[in-house]
Amino acid sequence: MTRTFTMDAPAEECVLDKAGDRLTGAPLDRPDGPLKVSGRATYTHEWQMPNKAFGVLVRATISKGAVKSLNEDEVKALPDVLGVYADERFLRNPAQGMANEAPVQNAQEIAYFGQPIALVVAESFEAARHAAQSLVVEYSIDDDGVFDPEGVNAPHEEPDGQQFHQGDLEGAMKNAAFTVDSVYRTPGHNSAAMEPHCSIASWDGEKLTLRGSYQMLKFNRNELADALGVGAENVRILSPFIGGGFGSKLGIAPEAVAAAIAAKDLGRPVSVTMTRQQVFDMVMRRSESRQRVRLAADSEGKLIGLGHEALVSNLPDEAFLEPVLQATHFVYGGENRRLGLKAARLNRTCAGSVRAPGEAIGMQVLENAMDELADAARIDPVELRLRNIPERDPEKDRPFSSRRFAEALKEGAKRFGWDKRNPTPRAIRDGEWLIGMGMAGAARVNMLMESKARVILNADGTAVIETDMTDIGTGTYAILTQIVADMLGLAPEQIECRLGDTDFPPASGSGGSFGASSAGSSVYVACQELREKLAQLIDCDASELKLEKGSATGGGKTQDLRDILSDETLSALGHIKPGETSDDVRQATYGAYFAEVAVSAVTGETRVRRMLGAFGAGRILNEKTATSQCYGGMIWGIGMALTEELAFDLRDGRIVNRDLAEYHLPINLDVPQIDVMLLPEKDSWASPIHSKGIGELGLCGAAAAVTNAIYNATGVRVRDYPATLDKVLAEL
Repeated sequence: MTRTFTMDAPAEECVLDKAGDRLTGAPLDRPDGPLKVSGRATYTHEWQMPNKAFGVLVRATISKGAVKSLNEDEVKALPDVLGVYADERFLRNPAQGMANEAPVQNAQEIAYFGQPIALVVAESFEAARHAAQSLVVEYSIDDDGVFDPEGVNAPHEEPDGQQFHQGDLEGAMKNAAFTVDSVYRTPGHNSAAMEPHCSIASWDGEKLTLRGSYQMLKFNRNELADALGVGAENVRILSPFIGGGFGSKLGIAPEAVAAAIAAKDLGRPVSVTMTRQQVFDMVMRRSESRQRVRLAADSEGKLIGLGHEALVSNLPDEAFLEPVLQATHFVYGGENRRLGLKAARLNRTCAGSVRAPGEAIGMQVLENAMDELADAARIDPVELRLRNIPERDPEKDRPFSSRRFAEALKEGAKRFGWDKRNPTPRAIRDGEWLIGMGMAGAARVNMLMESKARVILNADGTAVIETDMTDIGTGTYAILTQIVADMLGLAPEQIECRLGDTDFPPASGSGGSFGASSAGSSVYVACQELREKLAQLIDCDASELKLEKGSATGGGKTQDLRDILSDETLSALGHIKPGETSDDVRQATYGAYFAEVAVSAVTGETRVRRMLGAFGAGRILNEKTATSQCYGGMIWGIGMALTEELAFDLRDGRIVNRDLAEYHLPINLDVPQIDVMLLPEKDSWASPIHSKGIGELGLCGAAAAVTNAIYNATGVRVRDYPATLDKVLAEL
């Protein structure tokens, strides 16, 4: 049985609302949690396989050119070495998210320092590492590499579809009562997921099984098959547990293709795990940015003009560009608008999706500029934002779907105690510490993606979920279990959730904050089909069917599910597809951040003393996992504000701080107790289960709340992120 649902109109009714003791939305513990905390969840590197060999990637030590030769014979003669590979099918960099085809291949042509160029395989990891370090590479070097996005030799492009002009912004700036015209810079970031990239490849004849740490398996399967030149039907990917992704595992990566090539040649499984340094070198970075924001407001603080122009970078032939302006298009009004994105083409590690691509740095800078406008107009920053929430999409003149932006601003301010803020910078001091409060708005586009799932109702009254959807730590196992529990009236322990296997129906994958809504909707649709079948079996209308505690009630009678099924197993395939609602209305999620900081007047050190986030993201599917996502986003925001930056050597484009000793993440002492408010909301335009994405919303503007608080504490406006103590101290 297959049931397809296309979102061509709002889904006004949702069966989940009729569930008795509703589990969806409750803070259910993760079913996979006990496995993870006890070490029984098998991550990719931990798979034990007979006769497994180990491979280590070799990186380029030039920035542009080609490999001329390798001392392969000498390295192959080393103890326990099984092979040296430099195949033309090797990947230069990972595939972009949802590419569905191989990225640039032939890694012998070098485009950036640290690019993978070869693989050495041995009986042990130690032997492979020693051999890889012994590989001598002779290069032909091109001396025309470009490494500085703002350098005089950096070619800049204005990509089609990335420029928007409406009205007369220059005129608005001239006639406005208050204006802001500021330039901000944000550095590059690395996802630095806890689990490094790893793949184990094994062949059975012409059939490849890849155990890998990947987020979007239906795309990854096709990307891997395309890279190897084999049919996708001959590739199976297994990713039941993933130790974080943040976008870095959206597309197939170099270690997977290299492992598959070596395993085929050797006739035995090959495991390739990137070192932490290789993850920094070879995996997607978030592009740095230079952003100019212009705001023009009337005497009441109402925007009459908005300009946001950004410069980002990527390799010369990569289509992906950090969508910095994504939320600026709709979050605030202003009839005169100029938005534009430029691209610098560099010889640096490939840029791609890192958590909340676009809004993570775009909202951050826009919210800094809004704080500047509030200061210039002497209007409370919360009130300024409330005055500028547009009634309709300011560029496409269409309505918004459900939107809790105003409520997030108001309720967040109340709970945080925003009314106690002194608007005068440097007005509050506690010994050497200058105290201040700051806030920022949050917005992230919402998307629904095509997704499929199978739900099986067994004769014994238990259920099984099968989909190639992944759980990257976001709570997929829990959320899908909760939906089935409510739809079929079962307890969570009666449901088995099977994920991360391309033999299962293809799901949306984890990314773009659309995973839970898309995969959850496909499970919901499958359960709707099962409910109709059950209604037929007990001769009642599906609308009156009530399922709870393993029993079905309808047609004036109640029966045990096992009796109704009578040794029969029911199976349904649910298929969700985006439709016209994606274009009919502007869909997004919203929130607000509030932060209090203390800044040392002696050293310039900033300490975040407390932080609150209020968010509206449609129906919350699991309160605990959603809150956890917001915690993670806000912690990342603290890091973006104060410490995180990729440092590049402008002489050759190499990443200087390529490990977690030098790439500074927030640690426990950097993070205060964080307060998260999840606002009640249902969005019938977004999905049949009325949910929207929340995985990235907690990051989209969070850093600005911290730096705005620094300004309130010190009067120092840091426009070159991160706000390290030297930048603050210089202006104190």
